[in-house]
Amino acid sequence: MSAKASPKREREFKQLEQRFKKEHRYEGREEEVAARIVNKQRAQYGETAAEKAKDKIGQSPDRGLPLHNYQHLTTEQIVRQLASLPASGLRKLRAHEARHKNRKGVLEKMDRLLSAC
Repeated sequence: MSAKASPKREREFKQLEQRFKKEHRYEGREEEVAARIVNKQRAQYGETAAEKAKDKIGQSPDRGLPLHNYQHLTTEQIVRQLASLPASGLRKLRAHEARHKNRKGVLEKMDRLLSAC
């Protein structure tokens, strides 16, 4: 694990490593696999130095989207907020969603709202 990882990520790492050992998964590679999983999550949620640098210079993938902190919202949270957005905001979010996470439920809801406009 990275020295800059948060206590939460350290805890997740240890839990994953212990679970893999208990389940006899990835024998001999438990630590490596757990670290890869946690580091991928850190990058996804903007917790790495590279992601923080991107955000600072304005290259964060969710910068300028009509929903604040979009990349950290769950499908349910996004769907609840979609009806309050104008069509232009929906189109912008749909393009972003299709390029990044491509969640079927979110895209279907956006398509339904856009077809009603």
